[in-house]
Amino acid sequence: MFDIITFGSATLDIFVKPKEETILKDERFVTGKGVCFNLGSKVDIDKIDFFSGGGGTNTAATFAKQGFRVAFWGAVGDDLAGEEIIEELNERGIDTKFILKKKEKPTNHSIVISSEGEDRTILVYRGASELLNSKEISWKKLKTKWIYLAPLSGLLCDIFEDIVNFAFENKIKIAVNPGNCQLSLPIESLKRILSKVDVLILNQEEASFLTKIPFSEEQNIFKKIDEICPGIAIMTKGGEGVVVSDGKYLYRAKHSKIKVVDMTGAGDSFASGFISDYIRYNGDMEKAVQLGLANSAACLSEKGAKNGLLDKNSKFERVKVTKQLCSESNLCQTK
Repeated sequence: MFDIITFGSATLDIFVKPKEETILKDERFVTGKGVCFNLGSKVDIDKIDFFSGGGGTNTAATFAKQGFRVAFWGAVGDDLAGEEIIEELNERGIDTKFILKKKEKPTNHSIVISSEGEDRTILVYRGASELLNSKEISWKKLKTKWIYLAPLSGLLCDIFEDIVNFAFENKIKIAVNPGNCQLSLPIESLKRILSKVDVLILNQEEASFLTKIPFSEEQNIFKKIDEICPGIAIMTKGGEGVVVSDGKYLYRAKHSKIKVVDMTGAGDSFASGFISDYIRYNGDMEKAVQLGLANSAACLSEKGAKNGLLDKNSKFERVKVTKQLCSESNLCQTK
């Protein structure tokens, strides 16, 4: 019996820092800026690093460091990158017996381009992780107390409801951090699925996309989420911290002042940190929020999605968590 099994992607992240680049301001770019290189020329790289990533393995890494018996269920390519990811997960104490090797596609890759004084740009190849399908899941072997679903895509997204239904029917707790593929499902399908979820984790943009409400209208977003999901609802807000609703109270907290080296894995480290103490302390929201933010801050302080994650006995500064009745804030309804 596992404490938790994670589902999601397994990725090889390649971090590169070009020696020279041009940042071009142009309204045709979604962000208003673009990274430009000379066409047809070689681009010298000043530094290169390799780390494993992907929501499924990133969260599994935290759960392992927090002392839980954890397995990752997903797919990699039948290639060197896949072998390296499996070897690393084994070294981290994560059970890899459920990982499938796919010959049809290589392992997922991301190329993270760091720009001096600017945000990163990520080139994403969605490979073998997308090929895992329902027939390849040995449902009888899903012996666990919790299931964590990271963002899913491809065929993996098609089994989103199957996994949630399995957990619900077998009294397995389930936490979901849905990606765009899942959030793009018809609203009636989403309502049916999310009604069975114990913990729903979204960032501001995802919460806005799900509810079709601008993320600046926080009050209306939480009202809508309460209608859709009866479980714990979490909305992360980047540098503005996090808001969590349990249907009766709203819990708010912000990061202490932290040094940000790399944003990769920030969401995964918060979510898995939160779930870790939520499990350990039987739903203690304050402790869960505090570990989530501390684990995220530790991840942000180092390059790579798994470096810097907190151990079970790590000492960390606990941020202040405010607690307010939903009836007083009028931000959520009784679940």
